[in-house]
Amino acid sequence: MNNKILFSIMILGLVVQGGLPGPGAGTVPHSSALVGITPAMAAESTDQKAISFDFSDETVGAPPRSFLAAVGNWIIGEDGGNKVLVVDGSKWRQGVASAGLADKARALYGKRYAEFLDNVTAYAYYPFAVATRVDNFTNGRITVRFKAMAGRIDQGAGILFDLKPNGDYYALRANPLENNLVLWRYKAGRRTSVSWVRNVNTPSHVWHTLTLSVDGNLVKGFVNGRHYLSTQLPQPVSGKVGLWTKADSVVYFDDYRVMPR
Repeated sequence: MNNKILFSIMILGLVVQGGLPGPGAGTVPHSSALVGITPAMAAESTDQKAISFDFSDETVGAPPRSFLAAVGNWIIGEDGGNKVLVVDGSKWRQGVASAGLADKARALYGKRYAEFLDNVTAYAYYPFAVATRVDNFTNGRITVRFKAMAGRIDQGAGILFDLKPNGDYYALRANPLENNLVLWRYKAGRRTSVSWVRNVNTPSHVWHTLTLSVDGNLVKGFVNGRHYLSTQLPQPVSGKVGLWTKADSVVYFDDYRVMPR
């Protein structure tokens, strides 16, 4: 039997039999690519090549190269010797976009960058950063590990998706201060809640895994591998993706993984 085929069968066997680490088992190892993903979730997200961001090749103390910061202060930091992406809301000021936003918008949307700039200022209460290597996400899963560190107003940690050239987007976010999971919609400068689930505990200073699943119009949300949220959107998802937070949140992010289907 071909060695590559044999190796694939062995790995698949580990996933199906639960041989890989599961969620909720204490501190999550940095190297685990399947943290917070159940065997079923992993099996349905292997049709196309995954795109991973672990920040290991980034420079501590510098802005990230793998994400373009639109709003807020985003910087590479360390947690126990491991490089992470930090949104530092301690320096947040309402209504202030990130430095060099015009150039970043031009890199994202080319000739349509002015339209994006006009609308981003409406979201300056909500810092977000856009993944550079994902041009258009339509179906599949996105996972990220997060650890909320501080924030008096908020400690939101979210996955941004369906980002349009005009600045409209959705965000699935968890919040240790509120113990809930919410799917927000941002359209024409206004934020509205699409789906709201209470009693989703994500204590601060602990690593958690947030997962977004998209299948056409159907969106699902998972926290630490547990399914909490399902909703149908008016239109299929199609747009750029990234990370999202709110106001003065200080949050560490790591192992951002996009698994198209």
